[in-house]
Amino acid sequence: MTKHISVMPKETLDLLDVKPDGIYVDGTLGRGGHSKLILEKLKTGKLYCFDLDLQAIEESKEILKDYTNVIYIHDNFMNMNKYVEKVDGVLLDLGVSSPQFDEAERGFSYNYDGPLDMRMNLEDRISAYDVVNKYEEKELERIFREYGEEKFSRLIARKIVEVRKEKPIDTTFALVDVIKSALPKKVLSKKGHPAKQCFQAIRIEVNHELDSLKKFLDSFDEILKVDGRVVIITFHSLEDKLVKYHFKKITSVEDDVRIACLPQDVKHADYELLNHGKKASNEELENNRRAKSAIVRGVRKVYGKVCKKKEKD
Repeated sequence: MTKHISVMPKETLDLLDVKPDGIYVDGTLGRGGHSKLILEKLKTGKLYCFDLDLQAIEESKEILKDYTNVIYIHDNFMNMNKYVEKVDGVLLDLGVSSPQFDEAERGFSYNYDGPLDMRMNLEDRISAYDVVNKYEEKELERIFREYGEEKFSRLIARKIVEVRKEKPIDTTFALVDVIKSALPKKVLSKKGHPAKQCFQAIRIEVNHELDSLKKFLDSFDEILKVDGRVVIITFHSLEDKLVKYHFKKITSVEDDVRIACLPQDVKHADYELLNHGKKASNEELENNRRAKSAIVRGVRKVYGKVCKKKEKD
């Protein structure tokens, strides 16, 4: 079992502000790193843990075997409101866990040769193989452009379609070779792996990652108590933009300056912003390079008052 190092543990727990008797949710259990830290602070409280990966759940059960106040749920965090209500805090760590990246047979990494899979939930029907070998060229181009922010999305999509006519692209290294063959030499000589953005794009498509995040952001208010907190760790700009925009929206108020309000009737936002986005410290990066792109953000739910326009007599 590959060791997984939790990202920004202190910063995350500080933002979550765990109450000993609280009800909390770890929406992305992984290998239980953040969950263990939350459980250490709980006494009479409970922790609900969600994950799409059954292997991760089974391994975490062993890691957290000393705790009896934890409930495991094999489902997407976007469906959280089907299982819990009135919780004191929710944590999402949106990164792919180290074991998923480092196990070649899961097909997440361009650094290891394995089958093209990338499914977080192995019960899902669509894998990376299906995306690469069955999607039309225009759809591949869109995915690479939107989810991978790949400048050469058209060239890569065209090359994939050309190659797969001869034989299926069925391994991670085979896909890497196709991507490299589509790129100009000057791009290949640059720092960084040339397949990184395309692999990210395919993984997002296979696991519906952005759709899941959008649904969660639109629905977490239903399950959160007043004074409850939501803390989210993102690992690329697409995720962070969604979180940053939504947090800004729910912590801001657009008052109509044309409407007169008494001081006690001034409208307040329903949420308070806990920070403006924090990155891992240099000390942490020395021990965990995978924290380099991580950003943690948090909000707290508060009561708001609505300023209503007075009706004319």
